[in-house]
Amino acid sequence: MNERLYHLLPAIYRVRDAAQGEPLRALLAVVERELQALETDVESLYDNWFIETCAEWVVPYIGDLLGVRGLHEITGLFSQRAYVANTLAYRRRKGTAAVLEQLARDVTGWPARVVEFFQRLATTQHLNHVRPDNLRTPDLRDTSRLELLGGPFEGAAYSADVRRIANGRGKHNLPNVGVFLWRLQPYTFTRGAARAVASPADGRFTFNPLGLDAPLFNRPQTEVEITHLAEEINVPGALRRRALYDELEARRQAIVEGNTPHPLYFGETPVWQVFVDAKPAPPEEMLVCDLSDWRQPPATKAYRPAGQGAPRSLPIQVAVDPVLGRLTFPQSLKPETVEVSYTTAFSGDLGGGPYSRRESVAEMLDRPVAWQMGVQRDVSPASGEVAAGLGEALEAWNAQPPGTLGVIAILDSQTYEEDLKIAIPAGSQLLIVAAHWPEADARDAPGPRRRIPGEVVPEGLRPHLLGEFSVQGAAGEGGLAPGALALNGLLIEGKVVVKTGNLGRLRLAHCTLAPGRSALIVKDENTQLEVSLERSISGPIALADGIPKLRIVDSIVDAAGAQAISAPGAMVELRASTVLGKGAVQSIEAGECIFTDALAVERRQTGCIRFCYVADGSSTPRRYRCQPDLGLESVVDPAEQNLLRARSIPAFTSLRYGDAGYAQLARTCADEIRAGAEDGAEMGAFNFLKQPQREANLRLSLDEYLRFGLEAGIFYVT
Repeated sequence: MNERLYHLLPAIYRVRDAAQGEPLRALLAVVERELQALETDVESLYDNWFIETCAEWVVPYIGDLLGVRGLHEITGLFSQRAYVANTLAYRRRKGTAAVLEQLARDVTGWPARVVEFFQRLATTQHLNHVRPDNLRTPDLRDTSRLELLGGPFEGAAYSADVRRIANGRGKHNLPNVGVFLWRLQPYTFTRGAARAVASPADGRFTFNPLGLDAPLFNRPQTEVEITHLAEEINVPGALRRRALYDELEARRQAIVEGNTPHPLYFGETPVWQVFVDAKPAPPEEMLVCDLSDWRQPPATKAYRPAGQGAPRSLPIQVAVDPVLGRLTFPQSLKPETVEVSYTTAFSGDLGGGPYSRRESVAEMLDRPVAWQMGVQRDVSPASGEVAAGLGEALEAWNAQPPGTLGVIAILDSQTYEEDLKIAIPAGSQLLIVAAHWPEADARDAPGPRRRIPGEVVPEGLRPHLLGEFSVQGAAGEGGLAPGALALNGLLIEGKVVVKTGNLGRLRLAHCTLAPGRSALIVKDENTQLEVSLERSISGPIALADGIPKLRIVDSIVDAAGAQAISAPGAMVELRASTVLGKGAVQSIEAGECIFTDALAVERRQTGCIRFCYVADGSSTPRRYRCQPDLGLESVVDPAEQNLLRARSIPAFTSLRYGDAGYAQLARTCADEIRAGAEDGAEMGAFNFLKQPQREANLRLSLDEYLRFGLEAGIFYVT
C-alpha cells in the first residue's frame, strides 16, 4: 500500500502520530484500502462501457443494446465478444459473402469460407457480364485446380442441383450459399526430432516422431480485412503436393533468372522447415514429391533461364511429401541429426501437444516448489540447473529429501530415448512437464536475472519420451503420506509401469501414451494409489486387484478392440471419455462417455451410468438416458430394434492414431450420439468442444444475415 492519504497530512501531525504509536496511520490505512477498492470499481465501470475492455459478464448486456440475437452460451471455450463487437460491421454489409464468413468465424470459433453457388452454375453468359473463369469444361492440364474439385476453393462449373442445401445434399443452385468450416485446429511443432525409418539411418525420415504417416497442415495466415474472402492460405487445411511443388519450382526458376521470388507458403512463416545438422535447409533446396515408394531425390536439378542461356544446376538437400509426412535425402547426403518444424491438426486440446496448459500445471503446483531442474538436448549448462537428459535430472531428484515438491521441465521438443526409473519418497511430489523455464527478475533481492523454481511456461513444446517409464513409491507399506507423480504435456512411446510399492497418486494431464505402443500398468501393493487421466490419450490401462481408484476425464483409452480398461478392484470414475475396447471394473460412475465394446462391472448395485453409449453385451449398474436403451424403449418390433441398434453404433472419422480426425465423431454418426450428452453436446472425449451448440449458434445467426430467398448449408471440410 502506498499510503497516499497519510503522506498528505502535514508533517507535524505525522510526527505526533509517530510519538503515540501511529494510531492515525493505522486508521488511514483502513480508509486507503476502501479508497483503492472504490477506485478499482470506478475504473472497471468505465472499462465496461466498451466491448473491447468490458468484463465477460457484460458482453450480453452490450449485445442487448444493439439488439443482438442471443446465442447458446458456451462457457470456458470462447467468448461472444467478437460477435457483438462486429455487429455494426455485419449490418453495414448484410447479406454479403464476406459478412457471412466473418459471422461464421465469430460464432463458432472455426475458420470458414463462404461460397455463393450461383457463381458456379454452368450458364450461358451475357456479354455485359462475362466471367472468364466460369468454364463448363475444366482445364485438364491444370492439375493444381483439379485437386480442388469438390471443395470450397474449386473453380469448375456445375449443372443445377434441385436438392435442398439445408440437409447437406444439394449445392449448386441460384438460392444456395455454402458455409465451409474447418473444425480441426492447427498445432505447430518447432524443431522436433524427425524419426528415422531404419536403424542405422538410411536417409528416410518421418515428420511424426512415432514414425507414423501423418499429413502436414497449413499454418493459417491471418486475414486483416472483413471484406476479404478466405483463401487456401488462410485456413488450416491439409497441404497439397501440387500447390507446394509449383511454388518451389517457380522459386528456383526465379533464382536462375535473377528475379525476386514471390512466396506464399514459404514466406516469413513457412509451412515447414527442415534443419540438417542444426542448419535450416533453404526452401529452394527442397523438392515436393510423392514419396509413397520412398524415392530418394537427386543431389541437383537443372533449370534453363527464359529465353537464351545455358542450364544451371541448383542443389537439392531434401525431398518432402506433405501428404504422407515423409522426407528423404539424396544418397550423397548423410545427416547426423534431422529436426523439423511443421504444423499438424487435431480436433482439440487433448493429448500431448504444444497448446497452453497453464491451468492444469497451476493445479499441480499447490505449494511452493523447493527444487527444479531443466532438461534440454545438446546444452552445456554453466550452473548445473539444466541437464542433457532425463536420466541425469532424475539422479538429482533422487538426492532430494522426502517431502520435496520438485519439477523437471523439459525445455524442447526433442526425442529422449532412455528407460527411466523414478522413486517417489514419502510426502514428495514430482512434476515432469513440457515447459519453458525463462529467466526472470528475482523477487527477494536485486541482482541478475535467473531461473526461479516454479516459474514455468507450459506451452509451445511437446517432447517425445521413447522407452519404459518405471515409477515406484518409496513411502513404505502402510505409510500415511505416500508421494505423487504428475506428468504434463508429454508424448510417451513405451509402457508406464508403477512397480510394487506405495505411491499415493499418479496424474497424467495432457499426455499421450501412444496407442499400440504404450500401456499404463500398475502392480500390487499400491493400496492408496489414485490414478488420474485428464485430457489425455492412452493405450490399455491395467491395474492390479488392490488399486482402489481410477479417474478418467476428457480422455481417450484405445486398445484397438482388446481390453482397454482392466481394474478389477477399483472404483472407476469416467466423465466425457471415449473407451475404444472392452472394460472390466469393480464399480463405476460414468457420464457422457462412449464404450465401443462390452463393459463388465462386478458391483452393479452401486454406481450409475448417465448419458452414455453402452455397447451390447455389457453388464452395468443402472443406466439413465443411455443409448441405445433410450431409443429402444418405444420400439417393439425386433427388426426395428436391430436397425436402431445398428444406427446407434458410434461412427468415427478415423480410429487410427496419427490421423488428424482420430476418435472424432463422423458426420454420419447418429444424432443421439452427436448430441446425446446432458447439455446437448456430443458424447465422448470431445464433449468439451460443444460442437452441436456451435452449429446451432451458426444456424441461428445465419437466418438474420442471409438475404431474403437464400438458403444456407453447412459443410465440414475437416
